[in-house]
Amino acid sequence: MAGRRALGRRFGWMWGAFAVSSYGTAFGFGAFPLIAILVLHSGPSQVAALAAAGRAVGAVAAVPLGPWVEFRRKRPVMMAMDLTRFAALASIPAAFALGLLTFAQLLVVSIVVATANIAFNAASGAYLKSLVPPEDLLVANGRFESTTWTSIVVGPPLGGAAVGMFGPVTTVAADAVSYLLSALGIRAIGGTEPRPERTGAPRLRAGDLLEGWRHILGHSTLRPLLFNAIVVNGLIMASEPLLAVLLLGPLGFAPWQYGLVFAAPCIGGLVGSRLAPRLVARFGQRKVLLTSGALRACWPLGLAFVQPGIPGIVLIITVQFGLVTCCAVFNPVLATCRLEHTAPDRVARTLTAWSVSSSAAIATLTALWGLLAALTGPRTAIAAAGVVLLATPLLLPRREKAAQVTARTVTDG
Repeated sequence: MAGRRALGRRFGWMWGAFAVSSYGTAFGFGAFPLIAILVLHSGPSQVAALAAAGRAVGAVAAVPLGPWVEFRRKRPVMMAMDLTRFAALASIPAAFALGLLTFAQLLVVSIVVATANIAFNAASGAYLKSLVPPEDLLVANGRFESTTWTSIVVGPPLGGAAVGMFGPVTTVAADAVSYLLSALGIRAIGGTEPRPERTGAPRLRAGDLLEGWRHILGHSTLRPLLFNAIVVNGLIMASEPLLAVLLLGPLGFAPWQYGLVFAAPCIGGLVGSRLAPRLVARFGQRKVLLTSGALRACWPLGLAFVQPGIPGIVLIITVQFGLVTCCAVFNPVLATCRLEHTAPDRVARTLTAWSVSSSAAIATLTALWGLLAALTGPRTAIAAAGVVLLATPLLLPRREKAAQVTARTVTDG
């Protein structure tokens, strides 16, 4: 089967490093909102501001990183970003132990981590394209996707239990250590990696900062996919801190229950990511993107009807299972589509532009929905996000011109 193909020892180390950091991040799922709510006693607007500010400032800081990553060896960049995230996250339990933890520090750490995430993702995407044959890209991306969702099945319940026993700062420490281990795994990949050479001016130009956006916005398939992705991801992520406030506050969910209702549905992520290569082989990339992209927008509205106790738990698990399954089909196909339709010397800048756009949209929508929640309540704001999401399938590409545009892009490059 395609999904069982061996992709080599070097990919195995890359996949292992990704798995370690994914499990660490899943173990620390929701740690920042939990710390803000349970330790610093922050309200809905502050929790939303924490999520929004980190992404917004991180996105701005990451803009020049695209060309910087493009013309450097990718493995050292990935290791540097892992070590940066380790140091930033480790500062939180250190400050907490000394009684010095503040909301401002949470903001700074969230900004540093958001910036490092963008640089790491750009470098890893470019490195993956050079490491894996084109015909195996979907298999590789499917494995990353399945690892992400598998880690969320295990991590949040364990993290929720750890929060209940030791406090939310414990999970941040574990997340920090996972990035250190990831850096060691990336170092173990080995092999040689030639330094990319600039084909134009020897120094960074202002135009280099916009190259990724020029490529995306000039591409008939990538452009609508970007618009769809930033709106869908932005609205889903904008609802997350509000749902945390609703569940942990008025509805009285315990931390372990909060972790459970987001972990159990992620079994659907494992199912969806395993199905993605088979669905593409049978129906084609475009049809799978359109169908899974439309279906994933239909689920979040159900979260507005959550109730306390067992009925609420069952509702959230059902809604999240449907959402996660659709996302797990859509995401690796989208990631593969981006790499296939981007020339090798533009991958890092394109992925950076994509991540910056996504982070900026998430930050903007999170801030707006935080304000809406302050005016109307978390439940009403969650319902509004669900209603808007129902219209997002209209942003998906309707015509296939990717092959023509790709050919022109590679020729121009």
